[in-house]
Amino acid sequence: MKLNSACNLLPQTLVLSAAILYPATLPAQSDPMSPPASQTQPNRAQQAPAAATAMQDSATNSGDVGQTMKDKIFLRKAAQGGMAEVKLGQLAAEKGSSDDVKAFGQKMVDDHTKLNNDMAPIADSMGVRLPTNLNKEDQAEYDKLNGLSGNDFDMEYLSFMVKDYHKDLHEFRQEAASTTDPTLQNAVNNATKVIHEHSMMVDKLAREKGVPMPQHGANKSASPAS
Repeated sequence: MKLNSACNLLPQTLVLSAAILYPATLPAQSDPMSPPASQTQPNRAQQAPAAATAMQDSATNSGDVGQTMKDKIFLRKAAQGGMAEVKLGQLAAEKGSSDDVKAFGQKMVDDHTKLNNDMAPIADSMGVRLPTNLNKEDQAEYDKLNGLSGNDFDMEYLSFMVKDYHKDLHEFRQEAASTTDPTLQNAVNNATKVIHEHSMMVDKLAREKGVPMPQHGANKSASPAS
């Protein structure tokens, strides 16, 4: 009988010993010292704003770079156009058949020489290499005018100036509205006022000479420069 009782107690003793020796086999969730699951995972909600801010900064920088490139292109075109105004104005001052055309040509030389000198330091500070030659269109016009004289010269010169100034006035206003560089913006605003004055003058001369006017030209030149 004692042997049988001892045998019956043996399994219970083994189970109790196993529980004492191997507590790690209990479920991990029962350990009150384990940190909550929420503390073991990164806070994605906090990471999202940081990522969004980085993307926004990148987009802003890209926009700044894009505008800087536009400013540089504008400065180069403006310098080339200003050079053309001076050279064509010199022709008009020499070959014009009327005093009005001669005077207008000389004013183009004087005003655009000053505008070119005002823009040059800004272009230099932005690393813009200014052109030294006329573009193909302006060179072709110069050659054409150089072969004309008398009223034919006046008509061709005024016709070209009307189209040129309407286009230039539009481009200068666009640049003044888009650039974020305060120095460039101030210079462009000042130049826009001068170009608007020239546009009004050449429109008046062209009408007096009977030069055909662009259909949209009167609307553009009538509004004051911003």
